Amino acid sequence: MTAPIELRDASVVLGDRTVWSHGTFELPEGSLTAVIGPNGSGKTTLLKMLLGLLPPSSGSVQVFDAPPERGNTRIGYVPQHYTDHVGNAVRCRDLVRLGVSGTRWGLRTRASERADADAALAAVGAADYADRRLSQLSGGQQQRVAIAQALVGRPDLLLLDEPLANLDLRNQREVVDLLGQLSAHGVTVMVVVHDLNPLLPHLDGAVYLLDGHAHYGPVAEVVDAELLTHLYGTQVKVVRTAQGDLFTRGA
Repeated sequence: MTAPIELRDASVVLGDRTVWSHGTFELPEGSLTAVIGPNGSGKTTLLKMLLGLLPPSSGSVQVFDAPPERGNTRIGYVPQHYTDHVGNAVRCRDLVRLGVSGTRWGLRTRASERADADAALAAVGAADYADRRLSQLSGGQQQRVAIAQALVGRPDLLLLDEPLANLDLRNQREVVDLLGQLSAHGVTVMVVVHDLNPLLPHLDGAVYLLDGHAHYGPVAEVVDAELLTHLYGTQVKVVRTAQGDLFTRGA
């Protein structure tokens, strides 16, 4: 079985700075993976490499057994600060249609494209506000629309850059549950986050950018007090509840 993402001794250099190096790992198909590390460690840079926007400086990066390329239709992407990229005045349904129709607006969209957009909105639970503008939605609703646009082309890999930022606990949980459902249906999901806790109920593993190197480990290996303390440079404790649930907290 081909790994959706495979790195072999990959590194990235920007200017005269090595962002990270010695990246060697494979992601399991249909997994939900977090990307974690301190600010400036190269989390978003990794997504850019997978999107074909930034080549590796050395080593190799493979996405579905081929070098990354711009516009790969097998990848859906939700950027950080999504509304900054698209504006607030766009109707949700029109915005999602752009995921398949490009710049063809309104009546020029094909019936199949309109059906695909409606199906994507329904899949993320956003059908009820499909005709509202982004400016009228809560942060959690906006993220659902962003994910719908990324899903409308039926990708096999979904990349999200800090989709939980600025969401309250309820909206975080709803977005994470949605991502868990997608991975359970075979979509490989990679999520840049600062806080692992919301993802832990569905998380399979994490890419962690430690000491200038990119590593991957299963969730049982990564949710480790010593590793996370080293990673973030501050004391982190791992707590297991009586029900067997894990969560992390500062000391």
